[in-house]
Amino acid sequence: MDRSSPSRFRRSAPFVAVAAVAALALSGCASAHGGKKAEEAAQNASAGKADTPRMTVAMVTHQAPGDTFWDTVRKGAEAAAAKDNVKLIYSADPNAGNQANLVQNAIDQKVDGIAVTLAKPDAMKSVIGKAEQAGIPVVGLNSGLSDWKQLGLLSFFGQDESVAGEAFGDKLNTTGAKKIVCVIQEQGNVGLTQRCDGVKKTFKGTTETLYVNGTDMPSVRSTITAKLKQDSSIDTVVTLGAPFALTAVQSVGDAGSKARVATFDLNKDLVKAVQNGSIEFAVDQQPYLQGYLAVDALWLYKNNGNYSGGGVQPVLTGPAFVDKSNVDKVAEFAAKGTR
Repeated sequence: MDRSSPSRFRRSAPFVAVAAVAALALSGCASAHGGKKAEEAAQNASAGKADTPRMTVAMVTHQAPGDTFWDTVRKGAEAAAAKDNVKLIYSADPNAGNQANLVQNAIDQKVDGIAVTLAKPDAMKSVIGKAEQAGIPVVGLNSGLSDWKQLGLLSFFGQDESVAGEAFGDKLNTTGAKKIVCVIQEQGNVGLTQRCDGVKKTFKGTTETLYVNGTDMPSVRSTITAKLKQDSSIDTVVTLGAPFALTAVQSVGDAGSKARVATFDLNKDLVKAVQNGSIEFAVDQQPYLQGYLAVDALWLYKNNGNYSGGGVQPVLTGPAFVDKSNVDKVAEFAAKGTR
């Protein structure tokens, strides 16, 4: 398909979401004339697997080893795959060149669709072009909101990291924070940079940026500890992922600091930390939803020609704040690994 002319589908964009909702509603409704048997049959069908032909979807992310955020993304993708009769092939590498090679592997396997993150979009541009030349539809998730249309992807599912960062900065203004350090665990990741830049834009206090090696958690701990010992005026550590927030709590203790910790993203341990007060608050971008929608969108495209967001607007999954006021509601889902 020629994606250089998005006007081909823009005319139908307002009706895409309505059509999808209507289709879902119809699939779950009992016939007005079928009685109880028809109702039971409809309920069984809605709980089962799609009867469409088996298709294969590759999901290729920039997940670093040990980053539990991506476990939640993958669970969402697997749930959609099970429902849609999709074989899901998941692979990941934080190195952009290696990630591009994984996408090439998916192309060579002649998959029916690819879902990809664009943490470093320039490195992915060429291989995404090759997927499109091979007639393989590609959607984006999590990272790459500023680049997905330019690279010709069908749809994008995630949060606007700049908006999330600005909301985070506003939230910090209500906590009494005066000086923060924003910890970036992967240098060159555009989404992480956008988060810290957004925080700095709206936070009224002083912001410093600290780079750490996110693939080496002992090093993360020692680097944050050293920073807090060096500057006792830092009253809040801002991290960009749940595992790093939990490590930052340890660093605060190691440094004998009174700094608080707030973070982007959740996992079940992070939710417990918000409950016990060791983490002040977190931003939830709903990674389960990102994985689920990315796979489901490729199924819908193949089987019904749908474009989520009409192919011209992203589907936003966040940001939302989780703090003492609402954490208990989230906890039951986090315990299952889906939030």
